[in-house]
Amino acid sequence: MIGAGLPATQRSVDDKKWMRRALRVAGSATGGDIPVGAVIVGPDGGEIACGVNRREAEADPTAHAEIVAIREASRVLAQHGAGDGWRLEDCTLVVTLEPCAMCAGAAVAARMGRIVYGAVEPKTGACGSVWDIPRESPLHRTAVTGGVLREECEDLIREFFRGLRS
Repeated sequence: MIGAGLPATQRSVDDKKWMRRALRVAGSATGGDIPVGAVIVGPDGGEIACGVNRREAEADPTAHAEIVAIREASRVLAQHGAGDGWRLEDCTLVVTLEPCAMCAGAAVAARMGRIVYGAVEPKTGACGSVWDIPRESPLHRTAVTGGVLREECEDLIREFFRGLRS
């Protein structure tokens, strides 16, 4: 699992670095999509894939940033002959907003090693706020770190909704 053997201080530095990247990805959201960004970091510490919410742009209720990133990471790994492509055991999903039940379930199904998120989602969060799918799964438990660059992630969402109301 990415960062599992690193001291907590180094994990914290890496988590912040990748959350900044996820924030940049979130900033590319278009078409009225909520600006959520996701990055998947591979076992070598490099980016495998990223995704941004595309639910509105694609008229697809499953096109959340996490799902988009997981699909892309699986394609990339399969193309490079990395096992079966869909098992992301040694990968970390970094996302600006706490994953919902669908996205947390997809991360567990992909055998994601770790989830790092920024802003807490008190209504639909499934990594500890409302549910805790990654740590309660009987199939595969995924480590979770929440609240990384929380204020910056919350500000991005808050600004989006403020823009809708004005």
